[in-house]
This record gives sequence, structure tokens and C-alpha cells, in this order.
Amino acid sequence: MTTTPSPKRILVTGGAGFLGSHLCERLLTEGHQVVCLDNFSSGSPHNIAALLGHPAFSLLQQDVVDPIGLLQIDQIYNLACTASPQLYQRNPVQTLKTNVLGAMQVLDLALRCRARVLQASTSEVYGDPLVHPQPEGYLGNVNPIGPRACYDEGKRCAETLFADYHRQHGLSIKIVRIFNTYGPRMLPGDGRVISSFFAHAQQGTGMAIYGDGSQTRSFCYVSDMVDGLLRMMNSDVTITGPLNLGNPEEIDVLSLARKIAALAGSAAAPVFSPRQPDDPRQRKPDISLAWQQLGWAPQVSLDHGLSQTYAQLQRTAAPATDTGPDPGADALLRGHPGLPIFAESAASTARA
Repeated sequence: MTTTPSPKRILVTGGAGFLGSHLCERLLTEGHQVVCLDNFSSGSPHNIAALLGHPAFSLLQQDVVDPIGLLQIDQIYNLACTASPQLYQRNPVQTLKTNVLGAMQVLDLALRCRARVLQASTSEVYGDPLVHPQPEGYLGNVNPIGPRACYDEGKRCAETLFADYHRQHGLSIKIVRIFNTYGPRMLPGDGRVISSFFAHAQQGTGMAIYGDGSQTRSFCYVSDMVDGLLRMMNSDVTITGPLNLGNPEEIDVLSLARKIAALAGSAAAPVFSPRQPDDPRQRKPDISLAWQQLGWAPQVSLDHGLSQTYAQLQRTAAPATDTGPDPGADALLRGHPGLPIFAESAASTARA
């Protein structure tokens, strides 16, 4: 069961990322005040460019691992940390800090404000699964010292922290495990399969497939995912999760490459490379609990979602690649001198 929320002040960490920016946009349309926290290490101010002049939108430009000095927040969506394997493996220690220390900062803020807090966990907590499809009760098959462990185990530890803050402090928490999500504002070149395939299709270059292409994935369109996040956040207090959010429509990677090449009218062909360590062979969510507890199921088919994503890519001139901090961030933000960019402090609390 979900409720219709009254207007709230809501913090979205990682709010300038692909998923976070869509969530910020949706929250604003529903009449909430939104604080976007991002350090632009992988997110981009271009993702929130349309929101910069909105009177209910403000930006807190900082790293989530640092103390968050906000005074009053009603809800927190913790989306901080890139989901790109290419990026999170580049600096694995920072990835762990973002997932673990960032979760602690968010939880401490929620405790101070008595805010409800949602953790955006991941299907990667299941590792290379031995159970298919993956239900929430499956404990996973994760290599704790592999190259993906910084993300997989970081997210698993964050779930532990959320559960323990709930048990020890009575904090109102929500945990969702997000499966592959795609849509407009994905950055070509970020190492995720759909964005990479579209980039190669547009360039007419070989579409890199690691392994023989028989590994499967399931892809959820971003509007469906945002709807799931909102339903979970505003569900009954007794629903804490974890809940799987994803689209159970499964496809093998080779078929996906061919589908994207055909959509783009591209002659790009698959180029096969050795399978990457710990890369999951199968990925498909069991979303029975999400349907039972939230009344949620994805509505957008893969074919329709891919066409919408490709249409956005065609409208975007010279799209950037997700290779690190956006060099245009400062210039874009300087172009909006009225944008609230702030960090509320303990001194402000004393004056309040």
C-alpha cells in the first residue's frame, strides 16, 4: 500500500546522475522542494540544466562521504555512487567509501532530522547468481576480493547499515535493489551495455561483447524505475525491503546488440573479447514482492524504451562520455547566479 505524499523537502544524493536527475525532475513536478547533492564526479550539471531555475530546486555541491549539514529534510533518496563498472573499478577505494561512509552520513542526517531514508541498492548484491530469477531471499554469490567487489560488497554493507540503524534507532528505512536501468541521459562510453552499444552503433564501430554474448540481462526503463522508487518511499512504514525493482523481460547480450544496431540502422557488428572476471551470467529480477507490496510492475517494453533512448541520443549533439568530472560543470553553474548552492551549517542551526 502506498500513500499520496504531501509536499516535502527531499534530499536526493547523486541527484545529478542519470537516475537521480530523473527522480529530481519527477519530485519537482509533484510539488516538493528538492535538494540535489552531487560532487559531479560522474553526474553532470547538464542532467539538471532544466531544473536550475526552478524555485523549489537547490544544489548542494559536495561529496556524500563528508558530513551533510542540512537542517530540515523529510525524505532522503540515497542514489550516490556511479553504477558504471568502468568508473567504479577505476577508483575502488573511493567507491567503497561512497557506498559505506556515504551511507553512514546519510543515515546520521536522517537520524538528526527524523527523516525517512531510501537506499538505492543494486542487483549486484546477488553477484553471479546461482538462483534464477533472483528473489530477495537469495543471499548471493559474490567474490569479496574481486574487481567488482568494491561496488558489490559496498552496497551489501550499506544494506547492513540501513538495517542496523532501523533496528537500533527505529529509523524509518526503505531498501530497493535496482536492476539494470536505462533511458535518456545515459552517457555513451560509461561502460554499461546499452549506452556502450548505442555509442558504437552511432559511430559504426565494433560492439564489444565480453564472452560469447549468451549472458542475459533485464532492462528497466527509467520512468518505470522512478515510479518504483516513489512507491517504495511512500509505502507503509512496515515495508522496509529489500525489494527488487527491475524489468523481468530477459534478453541475451548478443540479441541486444543486434536489436540496437537495427534500431540505429548501423552496420556495427559484435566484437568478442574474453569474459570479464565475476561478470554475471544471468540477471533477472523476481518482482513478486514489489507487485504484492507496492502494486508496482514496469510498463515500458524494451523495444519502446530503446526507441525513446535512441531518439534522445539523436537530439544530443556530441554527447559526452562518462569518464570523470564534467569539465563544463563550473561554466554551466556560473550561468545560473541565482541558483541556491549552499551547505547549511551547525552555526545556522544555532541561529534558527
